[in-house]
Amino acid sequence: MAVPFRKVSKTRKRKRRTHYKISGNATTKCPKCGADVRPHRVCMECGSYKNKEVIKKEDEK
Repeated sequence: MAVPFRKVSKTRKRKRRTHYKISGNATTKCPKCGADVRPHRVCMECGSYKNKEVIKKEDEK
């Protein structure tokens, strides 16, 4: 089994790991109401998906 000849310093290790980051969730605009929605999911504001009403939402006006 291969064993490192010298210890890898903290700086060198951290430079290598700088690319391991978490990215934010992608969002798109709902074509009906304009709310921010994650892709391929039902809009929770108006209840539509691909311009079709999937969840019946009643206005609370």
